[in-house]
Amino acid sequence: MRILIVDDDKLVTESLKTILESDADIDVAGTCNSGCDAVELYFKLKPDVLLLDIRMNGMTGIDAAEKILEKDRDAKILFLTTFSDDEYIVRAFQIGAKGYILKQDFESIIPSVKAVFMGQRVFGDEIISKLPVLSGEKNKKSINDYNLSKREIEIIEHVANGLSNREISNRLFLSEGTVRNYISIILEKLKLRDRTQLAVFYYKTKDDLFS
Repeated sequence: MRILIVDDDKLVTESLKTILESDADIDVAGTCNSGCDAVELYFKLKPDVLLLDIRMNGMTGIDAAEKILEKDRDAKILFLTTFSDDEYIVRAFQIGAKGYILKQDFESIIPSVKAVFMGQRVFGDEIISKLPVLSGEKNKKSINDYNLSKREIEIIEHVANGLSNREISNRLFLSEGTVRNYISIILEKLKLRDRTQLAVFYYKTKDDLFS
């Protein structure tokens, strides 16, 4: 798989390149150090995964990701973040990030990149624990408050794990059309816009609804 690395710290960029290229399955197609260059290089190199810093001078990683996703909704963007990035987290989820990893958690980088490449979403425990607070959710809800059936909960879990409609239909022995209808109904019930927001809902409520 081909990876594009973007971080405004050149030392971090080189360190990430060294770590990733230690895996025989990964080829670092390119590196750069700004949001503007990230947009340009993404469309030039067409990497399988974009490993993108959030806080950069000039154009932030969020801004760069938004520009990329406007033209390529299938872009697989994995953000690099730190504990102090709270103000960006919700926005990143809204635009369609595939996940977050912490810069200091070097051991998770290769597994996270591979997971995103395979279509999964990757959010560290620290990020997931922040979601209820960052989204303004203060009171814990029960399953009855969401009016979700067992089948709907099952489909939400599969969506959050990165499965396509076809893969879900094969797992649950349903037609793809039925799965699409279920997802449309679920999004309407939960007042959500898309599958990414549905994945966020899953990670916020999994201890109560999905245990």
